[in-house]
Amino acid sequence: MQKMAELLGRGDECGEGTLEAPALAGSCLADNRLNLDVYPDGCRWFLHLFKRRRGEVVQVEFLRLSSNDRLLGATLGILPHLKHLKSLMLKGGHARDEFGSCQHGSLTSLPPDVGNLRCLTHLDLSFNSLSTLPSCILHLPSLCVLVVSHNSLVALPENFGSLSKLTFFSAMKNQLKDLPQSIGELAVLQDLDLSENALEFLPEEIGNLHNCTELDLSGNHLSSIPDSLANLKSLRRLHLHSNLLVTVPASLASLPNLSRLDLQNNCLRAVPPEIQTSPFVHLRGNPLGETESSPQAVLKSLHSVKHEYISSGSFNVTSEGCKVVLACGIRFYFPPGAASDPLQIYFRTLAPDPQCVKLRHHDVLLSRVLELQPHGVKFQQKVQIWMPYASPQTLHQREVVVRTFSGQNWSDLSTRVKQKRKSKKHVAHCSVLHFSWFLVVSRLVQNECKVPTEGTLLFSSVDPNIKVIFPPGVTEETRNVKLQVLPISVEEIEEITAEAGCRASPLLCLSQDSLVDFLRPVRIQLPLPPGVTGLNLDQSRLHLLRGDMEGKTWDDITSQVVLEFTHLYAVFEVTHFSWYWLWYTTKTYIGGIAKKVYERLRMYQVNFIALQRKKDPEQVLLQCVPKHKVDPVLKKLQDRYRGPEPSDMVEMFEGEQFFAAFERGINIDMDRPDCVDGRLSFIFYSHLKNMKEIYVTSPVDRKGQAVKGQVSFYRGAVPDSIPEDASRRRKGPDSLWLATLPIKLPQLKPRWGENLGPPNGLSFPPLNLGNAETGYLTQTNLLSIARRVGADWQTIGLNLGLTYQQIERIGYNNREDLDKQILDMLFSWAQQNSEDPDCVSKLITAMKESGRQDIADEVETIIALGQQKYRESIRRVGLEQESSTEDSA
Repeated sequence: MQKMAELLGRGDECGEGTLEAPALAGSCLADNRLNLDVYPDGCRWFLHLFKRRRGEVVQVEFLRLSSNDRLLGATLGILPHLKHLKSLMLKGGHARDEFGSCQHGSLTSLPPDVGNLRCLTHLDLSFNSLSTLPSCILHLPSLCVLVVSHNSLVALPENFGSLSKLTFFSAMKNQLKDLPQSIGELAVLQDLDLSENALEFLPEEIGNLHNCTELDLSGNHLSSIPDSLANLKSLRRLHLHSNLLVTVPASLASLPNLSRLDLQNNCLRAVPPEIQTSPFVHLRGNPLGETESSPQAVLKSLHSVKHEYISSGSFNVTSEGCKVVLACGIRFYFPPGAASDPLQIYFRTLAPDPQCVKLRHHDVLLSRVLELQPHGVKFQQKVQIWMPYASPQTLHQREVVVRTFSGQNWSDLSTRVKQKRKSKKHVAHCSVLHFSWFLVVSRLVQNECKVPTEGTLLFSSVDPNIKVIFPPGVTEETRNVKLQVLPISVEEIEEITAEAGCRASPLLCLSQDSLVDFLRPVRIQLPLPPGVTGLNLDQSRLHLLRGDMEGKTWDDITSQVVLEFTHLYAVFEVTHFSWYWLWYTTKTYIGGIAKKVYERLRMYQVNFIALQRKKDPEQVLLQCVPKHKVDPVLKKLQDRYRGPEPSDMVEMFEGEQFFAAFERGINIDMDRPDCVDGRLSFIFYSHLKNMKEIYVTSPVDRKGQAVKGQVSFYRGAVPDSIPEDASRRRKGPDSLWLATLPIKLPQLKPRWGENLGPPNGLSFPPLNLGNAETGYLTQTNLLSIARRVGADWQTIGLNLGLTYQQIERIGYNNREDLDKQILDMLFSWAQQNSEDPDCVSKLITAMKESGRQDIADEVETIIALGQQKYRESIRRVGLEQESSTEDSA
């Protein structure tokens, strides 16, 4: 195996192509390890290596391959030849769709001979398409760890207990409905994860897992659990949250080693006293007296343990009716007779979890989630609810609605909005006959109508030029049709496509409540793109696009329909509804451009600002604002604050979490409620400013010196649906990095009696490389460059002037992580040369000398952009004219 790296380094002598240099070193991490799952064509290289160096490959003990690979089938036949294999990973999830969701691998079975791998102890088949467990797995005599999570398993084989050496088994996120009795024969099993399945009951034999220390059964359909679980004397953690449990055995409280029993979000009506008083039991989400349990789908999502509980409580309602005002400003009116019997209402407000609250295209969340229990309670008269919400940036061409969960999906309620005179707060008002979950959103204006057999006309209130004509006989039964329009400015399209000739009509979204196509064509009228009329129209440049309802694909359907033109409009006919978009461009194929534009429209471009108070520089303001709000915000705050310019623009997504951390000698108060692992927590929603004003501290032994440091922004949780381009940028060790801004605390104030004057003002030297004339490289730029360096880092380091001893020390200190080696090298050099105004040109030269013209070009592009921004900032503050005057003098 020592020759493996040499073989990869030489490439393919047969002319099949060569791997790029960054991939060579990473593909063989050690003599007995072969990691090829990080490459799109890993299976192809595995087949090539097996053909050319079979003797070395069959000695491999640790193998990782991606099951998203198209050559996986041919590769599976070779696996039985690897007799020394100890660990095998055939995971999917490496590929993502257009919205960033993991795509499951194509693996549905394994060759029978895989059961002959006598040494195999670890097998990971997660994120695949297994509907049954391959029978060969049951013949692996040494298997200790088996992971089959995120598949489609509906059952485990009856003889599953034959895996006598199994210590860890995970089948989370499958479709298991029951377990075989033989599961109790896994005598040495220590960790069992069956969460997020469809289990309705457990066999008594599960109580025979005497060595089990952690058992996760959360997110299933369990209404009861067997008493035999009390036999698991080694059990430390038992997860039963998000099920349908009505009661639990009291004997669970007597388990000697149990440190956590999670019973949250069930339907517990009678909890034994021993369970209620145990300090390790968690019971939140189990309101006693609930007469009708909510659907399991809701238990899994809205009762997610990720939710942050903001406020909760209860109040009573009688048949006389009442008015209720919560501390958070939410109001209720129960008219007389709404409740026939006295009723206790439980409420709580939740921080919205993007994993559960699914926003539709172009929706903006305006409130927290309000939960009212008992779920589904029926009232005799409508109960009125007033929910305060954050005012969106603009209501032009948008509307505010209350959205509720019906048991299967979210639906919008008829909503009225108003602004209070005194407080100027906005309130959304709706009426309901049942209780569930509620939130306030801003959506595109929605026009709707019922389409009868005799046909009708529907037009947009946003753009009356958009019409939909339903002819007679278009349907046999009345249907409900909805229409939404998203106008897009010419400037936006030109900015995204970088082509002045591109024009587009508004996006038109049509939907209906029927799955059946219309019986006759429906006639749609769209206005021609701006600047285009019937007099100057070049039909060869006009394209009609259709996107599916999820926006995952865009098809050019120009040749599939008959386009009619007037002086102002284009008219066409369809029989089913989707997204429609009229493009006018110089390009012959515009599908990719349309997708790019649409993805950018779904993203929110924001800037980060870090400012310090002029009177108290240890008080720092952090703010995240939309791109177009940066200049007005800075102008508004300039009298009270001073500080660095905003960071580069960052593309973020609705509901995305991020953090701010103070580093290099500057600290924050760890007791802050929004402090998570030493970082301030934010959640970005487009209507929020995400403003936090805090006090920062620094070491007391400063000896009167000013302290330099920085505030760095890091990404957090990622929403479910993000565009493919963005998901690619989010991979790797730097995927959490957003931006870094410099901060400088002043000198310590003089002690009493010392004749020391105040500091001569504050300066904010940027933590950058270079200067204003030659351009700056920020730390964020260095991180971007580091992603592309790969195995050339040693050569680049030597050409940058680092010594052989430094290179060897960096390699040794980070010998397990190539990415850390690269970062250590780059930042070691940057710290040594931060005062050298010519360091950027030296970096470019070193890249060229190392054969990395691609990185040199990237640095030059960054520098050119930085110089442009610098000139713009000079013009903005009015210094350019003064400089010109001085030069002329």
